[in-house]
Amino acid sequence: MLPIAILAGGLGTRLYPLTTALPKALVPIQGEPFIAHQFRLLRSNGIEDVVLCVGYLGQMIRDYVGDGKRFGLRVEYSWDGEILRGTAGALISALPLLGSSFFTMYGDSFLPCDYEAIGKHFSLSGKQGLMTVFRNEGRWDCSNVEFSEGRILAYDKREKSPHMQYIDYGLSIFQSSAFDKDLQLPADLSLVHQCLLRAGQLEGFEVMQRFFEVGSFDGLDSMAKLLEQNQR
Repeated sequence: MLPIAILAGGLGTRLYPLTTALPKALVPIQGEPFIAHQFRLLRSNGIEDVVLCVGYLGQMIRDYVGDGKRFGLRVEYSWDGEILRGTAGALISALPLLGSSFFTMYGDSFLPCDYEAIGKHFSLSGKQGLMTVFRNEGRWDCSNVEFSEGRILAYDKREKSPHMQYIDYGLSIFQSSAFDKDLQLPADLSLVHQCLLRAGQLEGFEVMQRFFEVGSFDGLDSMAKLLEQNQR
């Protein structure tokens, strides 16, 4: 299975004051830091190697996670510098730890999907990148993807259209060659997706299970309910 880069360097401003002294990854849910639940999901899907891209309060994350052995994982760290580089910049910094191809997701995301099937689809596609999409129809966040017959036709976080009924699910795969080392930073990962789409190098994969996140208080509540259901 491919390694995964987790973008966990955000400030978590939507969760203030909870995150003034605690990174989102360590926000407690059902008696454990969120990242413990996230790691168990990844391990159950065959993921073994994780690179945590950390910045804000990143040492607290490292103190809790360590080398990942107690989660059945091998965890390494890529640190943001003093200058903000954005999510794309964070991945560029982590490339030496990730190899030629890798998954990526956000540190506040809980994505219950078939990682193995997605990885196989990417391998067969021959593309430099893959974006998972979910038919959101504006339900859990603003839809930002036009997707039809297995193809991504448009993607934009800012300029929306009525044809955008899908959303970027939050799990992607990239070849390391997808990242322009001369990209002007700071830059958002969405810019990399858009560049690949224009070049005909972005594959799409539709996921049927909804996404969960802990980047907001509503998201925390939904995540807690999901864990309660799973425990039952």
